[in-house]
Amino acid sequence: MSKVGKKKVNLAILDMYEGEPNQGMRCIHDILSRFSEVISYREFDVRGKAELPDIRNFDIFISTGGPGNPLEGDGNWDLRYNDFLDEIWIWNQNHSQKKQLLLICHSFQIACKHFGLGNITKRKSTSFGVTPIHKTPEGMNDPLFMNLANPFWAVDSRDYQVVQPNKRKFKALGAQMIALEKIRNHVEYERAIMAIRFSDEIVGTQFHPEADAVSFLAHLKKPMVREKIIELKGKAKFRTMLEDLVDENKIYKTNETLIPNFLEQSIRKLTLANTPSLT
Repeated sequence: MSKVGKKKVNLAILDMYEGEPNQGMRCIHDILSRFSEVISYREFDVRGKAELPDIRNFDIFISTGGPGNPLEGDGNWDLRYNDFLDEIWIWNQNHSQKKQLLLICHSFQIACKHFGLGNITKRKSTSFGVTPIHKTPEGMNDPLFMNLANPFWAVDSRDYQVVQPNKRKFKALGAQMIALEKIRNHVEYERAIMAIRFSDEIVGTQFHPEADAVSFLAHLKKPMVREKIIELKGKAKFRTMLEDLVDENKIYKTNETLIPNFLEQSIRKLTLANTPSLT
């Protein structure tokens, strides 16, 4: 990895957890610590304090997952967040040095609604666990998934889903679906869209690429979580989730690969944008 000149790249974390205890922020901090020589970061409490970054001061943005209904806001933070998405999009249309944005789960759902790329619906039951994520034909060559198998594995934790892609909006934006939910031949439900390449600079996932074994185990240890999983899925499914934690080809592989891919590619683009032309 190269430094952009002698200056660190500035990254903003958009915290969408609304003050709820979570493992997501710890996981993101852990990944960013691997890039501490080239990245400095600052956090913004979007839903709790309606804090949004001035995009002129940052190069890379990671917008987190979070609780609740992605269709709801308080009329303040949500409007400001939608403005932020527009600012990033407009900036990238008008500047050679682009802003790089990764959207995770709740943020991804809000962005899909904002750009009109699909419908946001409540799932019949909560999706929770380590699940296979299937690349689409477009996703097979997407740099976000470089060095990940097809399917690869990730933590999925959501009550809502993005479905029914608006093909006209996808075409207008130049966006691509790059991953879909696991194949479930035994049910009639449409497969959710699990990742979208909104543009060269903006990408999002409906799963949690930041999750690691420590975070997932901490969640499974909560008595209410354990009881709910056993009630909904049975003891065998719960044991399978525990086994998935020690499989180095599952969430460990995704944690070590996907967000680092995004960061390394973002830094490379910024380096190129800051390299003087020889002509």
